[in-house]
Amino acid sequence: MRLIRGLHHLEPLRDGCVLTIGNFDGLHLGHRRVIERVAAHGQRLRLPTVAMVFEPQPLEYFLGDHAPTRLTRLREKVIQFAKLPIDELLVLPFNRMLADYDAEQFIRDILVDRLNIKHLVIGDDFHFGKARRGNFALLQHRGEEYGFAVEATDSFELDGLRISSTLIRDALGEGDLAQAKILLGRDYSVCGRVAHGDKRGRELGFPTANLQMFRKNTPLVGVFAVTMTGLDGGELYGVANLGNRPTVDGGATAVLETHLFNFSQDIYGRYVEVHFKARLRDEVRFDSLPALQAQIARDVSAAQAFFAGPCHE
Repeated sequence: MRLIRGLHHLEPLRDGCVLTIGNFDGLHLGHRRVIERVAAHGQRLRLPTVAMVFEPQPLEYFLGDHAPTRLTRLREKVIQFAKLPIDELLVLPFNRMLADYDAEQFIRDILVDRLNIKHLVIGDDFHFGKARRGNFALLQHRGEEYGFAVEATDSFELDGLRISSTLIRDALGEGDLAQAKILLGRDYSVCGRVAHGDKRGRELGFPTANLQMFRKNTPLVGVFAVTMTGLDGGELYGVANLGNRPTVDGGATAVLETHLFNFSQDIYGRYVEVHFKARLRDEVRFDSLPALQAQIARDVSAAQAFFAGPCHE
C-alpha cells in the first residue's frame, strides 16, 4: 500500500480507480466489508483501489476538543490499512479550503478531475461537501453524467447491533474490551514510539515503557492486562496504566505506561503496539507513592493471573 499525503502528491490515474471515502476510525468490521467491496471491484475492473481519509477528521476540525474521542490516530490507521487490500491511502488535510468545497465542486474537481474515478463505494449514510449537502443521490446523478458507478454499502450488523465507531467507543468507555474486540475483529490496540519518562516507575520497582498519546482524551482509561508486539517478532505480557497519572502529576495529556514482565531491555525509540486484553481497575489517585507501589504489585499479580488463566487465548 502507498501512502499519499495530499492531492499534490497524487500521480495521474489515467485509467481511473475504484474509490472509497470515510473517516475509517478504528477500521472495524463494517469498514473492512467496505474495503472488501472496493477490492472486488478493483479486481473486476483491473483498476487500482484508493481509500480517501481526512486529517484531522472533519468533526475534529469543527468541534476541536469537543469532538468524539478518536479510536485510532493517523499512523495507527495507516498500519491497519496496510493489512487490507487497498493500493493507495490518500490523506487529505481537512482545512478551511476543503470545508468550503461545495458538493458539486468536490465531485468535479477531486473525484473526477484528480482521481478519475470509475467506481465509488460509500457507506449508506455518507454526506459530504459544505454543510454536508452532498449525498448518495447526488453522487448517483453526477455519476451518470461523468461516467462512474456509485454503490452504497448497507450498515454491517452483528447480533442485531449496527457496528460503528461510536458503538466501539462506548464499549471501550465502559471497559468492555470483549465487546470492542468483537466489533473491531481484533483487540483494541495503541501504537507509538517508546519515550523517556520521569523514571518514576523504575524508582517504584516497576520500570515502564511509556507511549505519549498526543491527545487529551482517550477511549480507554484505567489499568489493563496487555501484550506488546513490535520487538523482535515476539509477544510480551505486561500490565499498563492509561490515563493522566493522578497520583504523580495529573497531566493534561494522557500517557500509556506499560510494565513488561521479566523484561529489562533498552527499547527507547522503538515503535511498538500495545494490545489491551483485560481491564483490571479504574485509574485512581493514591495518597502516597508507597500506596501506589503496593497497588502496582497487586496489578501485576492480577495481570499475571489473567494470562495464566483459561480466559486468555
